[in-house]
Amino acid sequence: MPSSSLQMFAFILAVLGMVSAMVATLLPNWKVSADAGSNFMTAISQMQGLWMDCTWYSTGVFSCSLKNSVLALPAYLQTARTAMVLSCMISTVGLCLAALGLKCTRWGGSHRSKGHTAISAGGCFIAAGILCLVPASWFTKEVITTFMNSKVPLSSKYEPGTSVYVAFVSAGLLLAAGVIFCSSCPGRRGDTVNSGMSNPKQLKHTRKHRKQQRREQQSQTEAAEQEPAPLEEEKLQSDSRPQEQPALDRLNLEKEKLYRSPCRSQNPDAKAVYSMHDYV
Repeated sequence: MPSSSLQMFAFILAVLGMVSAMVATLLPNWKVSADAGSNFMTAISQMQGLWMDCTWYSTGVFSCSLKNSVLALPAYLQTARTAMVLSCMISTVGLCLAALGLKCTRWGGSHRSKGHTAISAGGCFIAAGILCLVPASWFTKEVITTFMNSKVPLSSKYEPGTSVYVAFVSAGLLLAAGVIFCSSCPGRRGDTVNSGMSNPKQLKHTRKHRKQQRREQQSQTEAAEQEPAPLEEEKLQSDSRPQEQPALDRLNLEKEKLYRSPCRSQNPDAKAVYSMHDYV
C-alpha cells in the first residue's frame, strides 16, 4: 500500500492532469496551418480547435468564429468534444474522492474505508486518462492522414497543434495518478502491521488510545471492588452495638459502687423496722 507522501504526489499529478485536460479542451489550436513547401508563402496562420476556428493575420489581427453546427462536424471532432468534456468531469469527481481517501487527512472514515475511497478515485483517474487519450490519438491520426494525402492542396494541410500535446500529457498524468491510487489496497481486517508501516503517526495514536482505555477499565474495576467495603463496616458496627451495650451498663454499675459514700446506706424496708409488738 502506498505511503501518504506517495499519495500526495499522485494527488498533485491528478490536479495537474485535470487542469491540463481543461486547458486542452478550451484552446483553439488543436491543429494549425503548416508551411508545406519552401516556396509556399502565406500571409495568415489558421488554427482549428474543438469549439472554434481562429485566424491570425499578418497585420496582427486575431479573429475567431464558433462552430455552431454540431451535426456538420466530422465524427472524430464530435468524439473529441464529448470525450474531453467527460474526462474533465470524471477527473473532478476523482479529485473529490481522492481528497477523502488520503491518509494524511482526518476525514473519510477509518483506514479501511479510506483505502476503498482511494481505489475509487484511482478508477476515476484511469477512466479520465483513457477518455483524454482516445480523442487526442484519433485527432492526431486524422491530421497526419490528411497531411500525407497528395490530393489535398498545400493550403489546406494542417499539423497537430499545442492542444494535442497538452492532451497527451494530461492523459499520462491522470493514468499515473490512477495507478498509484488503485494500489491503495486496504488489506485484511486487523492488519495492524501494514497500517502502521503506512502511517506510523496513526499507529501511535491508536496505541495511546488503547492504553487509556485499559487504564480506565482498571480504575473502574478497582472502584467496583472498593465500593462494598463501607457496607461491610456498617454491618459490623451494627452487629457490635448490641454487644457493647451490656458492657457499658456493667461499667456504670461498677463506677456507682466505687463512688458510693459509706454513710449513705440503703433505706431498709419500712416493714422490717417495726416489730411484732408494735403491730399488737
